[in-house]
Amino acid sequence: MKIAPCLLSIALMTTSQLHAADLPQPPDVAKKPHVVKAPHGAERNDEYYWLRDDTRKNPEMLAYLNAENAYTDAYMARLKPVQEKVYEEIVGRIKQDDSSVPYHERGWWYYSRFETGKDYPIYARRKGTMDAPEEVLLDVNVMAAGKNYFSVGDWEVSQDNTMLAWAEDAVGRRQYVIKFRNLATGETFSDEVPGVSPNLVWADDNRTLFYVENDPTTLLTTKVKKHVVGTPAKDDVLVYEEKDDSFYMGVGRTRDDKYLCISVDSTVSSEARCAPAADPKEFVVLAPRQRDVEYEADHHGGRWVIRTNADGAKNYKLVTAPDGSTSRKDWKDWIPHSDKVFIDSFELFDDFAAISERSDGLERLRLLRADGKSEYVKADEPAYGMGLSVNAEPNTDWLRYTYTSMTTPATVYELNTKTGERKQLKRDPVIGYDPSLYTTERLWATARDGTKVPVSVVYKKGFKKDGTAALLQYAYGSYGSSTDPGFNLPVVSLLDRGMVYVLAHIRGGQEMGRQWYDDGHLFKKKNTFTDFIDVTDFLVKEGYASKDRVAAYGGSAGGLLMGAIANMAPDRYRVILSQVPFVDVVTTMLDPSIPLTTNEYDEWGNPEKKDYYDYMLSYSPYDNLSKQAYPAMFVGTGLWDSQVQYFEPAKYVARLRDLDTSGPEHPVLFRINMDAGHGGKSGRFRRYKEQSEMYAFLLDQLGVAEAPAQHAAATK
Repeated sequence: MKIAPCLLSIALMTTSQLHAADLPQPPDVAKKPHVVKAPHGAERNDEYYWLRDDTRKNPEMLAYLNAENAYTDAYMARLKPVQEKVYEEIVGRIKQDDSSVPYHERGWWYYSRFETGKDYPIYARRKGTMDAPEEVLLDVNVMAAGKNYFSVGDWEVSQDNTMLAWAEDAVGRRQYVIKFRNLATGETFSDEVPGVSPNLVWADDNRTLFYVENDPTTLLTTKVKKHVVGTPAKDDVLVYEEKDDSFYMGVGRTRDDKYLCISVDSTVSSEARCAPAADPKEFVVLAPRQRDVEYEADHHGGRWVIRTNADGAKNYKLVTAPDGSTSRKDWKDWIPHSDKVFIDSFELFDDFAAISERSDGLERLRLLRADGKSEYVKADEPAYGMGLSVNAEPNTDWLRYTYTSMTTPATVYELNTKTGERKQLKRDPVIGYDPSLYTTERLWATARDGTKVPVSVVYKKGFKKDGTAALLQYAYGSYGSSTDPGFNLPVVSLLDRGMVYVLAHIRGGQEMGRQWYDDGHLFKKKNTFTDFIDVTDFLVKEGYASKDRVAAYGGSAGGLLMGAIANMAPDRYRVILSQVPFVDVVTTMLDPSIPLTTNEYDEWGNPEKKDYYDYMLSYSPYDNLSKQAYPAMFVGTGLWDSQVQYFEPAKYVARLRDLDTSGPEHPVLFRINMDAGHGGKSGRFRRYKEQSEMYAFLLDQLGVAEAPAQHAAATK
């Protein structure tokens, strides 16, 4: 392996000014023959398959990853001043001693807060009033001390307010350990429950905790168990075991606290089984699972309220069912299905219901009163994100909701559903930021098949649509996950340098309803990729960017998108940012031992079936790399990633370098976080270190000038 020394002497030069001899050289990595076989007889050679090591201990593999990090360090050395300046700008906008909006539950006010200079939150509560003495539940800064990674995934207080259970992860692989504390005495119990999902619920006896156990290899949520505080975890009783490995599981309480429920969900089917919270001995199925029927249930006011796509309700509807119901035959329509309105979620209150809906590519909230009358919560801008906030108790006239746009920081409002009075409880403070200096637009791009794709755009006022600007386009486009136009704090550093930032609401998400998702997965997955490319072409044609100064950004399944567009339209993008990318689609989906694979068959297809195999192979980024000129790329991963295994991007980068003909002015950098998983490093500031490095690379590749000096002064 060959690693060039750091190049501090050329720190002020841009990539275009450098000669190839001045640049560090990427590491070499061995090729080892390996054939990947499919059950139907298809075979492919994978010369970098050996980079997979499930133990993460192979010295040769680790040496290669460390060499990649050393190469990235060397390449980025001259850009260190830019990286540090961007980092200072980002953290300079953060109010370091910030806190969340307190919410009331069972006589206590709960909230989280940060202290200046510290990376992790403090979870706390006060009894009766916010003027009462503070009781710290968890100080995550103390818990994380001395650890490279730490996360509290979930915490729950018992119904009598005296017991605390929490799930912590010190590795980054999302295998959590449950611990317990008596809040009345401060005693932390010795019993610990390892290998779990961060999903906890107490029974009414305040000693029994229900949790979800993970399979240690696949990380699938396979079993629900109950633990009695003060007893060994080995004695925990199995409550339910899911035999179908295409389902995820979770546990929770109903709105009225009457039931505990176990929910199992696949991409195309759901099932709920519930038991009385006061005596959860027998969990009864609410409605048996059926393929292509999904539902989620809540209980309040003596009845079940269920969101479902049953009976052809593609965009979902709300139905009701009486207590004791165990069949869909009892379901009665409450809010009927609409071809134009997608029902996303709902929240039940004593005197009204709040329904989160999507139409025309935007989320909105509808209030439905007991008398059947309804109205919409008003929005203030043409493109925005709106959703339900924490509404812990149903016996109130006040609805809490969140609002944001690409120019408006996240805001929590409280609306009186009887009087119409609206209070702003909090707007995330952004130091030195003036929203009046920025403009957001909602555009519609026409895809190659004639479909209109919504596009959200933001830029700083004074921007001219003359086709010279640099632009960063982001999208996700999978699993029906919608990307709403919201405020992005780090992006301000790009806008202040004259860049345009874009969210492409492409097919594969659910912004335009369920059909939008159906038209972007399985045998229609390529629509996701062509939509993204067509949005780029539209923006360049309309003058929002120079055709030579467009960047693309995506992560995880959005990293699959990045790999696909790099193969399909490499000339459209000057640089691509790809975080924890899912790029080896077919090989991963052929291996059910890889975490989460079997849950994904209804998203991508099962390549053990030849028709799916052929279609997936036709777009899998790793398999479709070819000898052509690729954009510059910054690829990131985590060694302990449980969602997209580190070896996917490792193999991808190695093969990409073999085939890329673009030359040293379009480098491929690969940053591996050796301590973290899918979400990157833990801590609120550490992730901005990673992002500022990526942005420094982006700005250099696009030839973006420094931000005006007056902005730097404003943020101090």
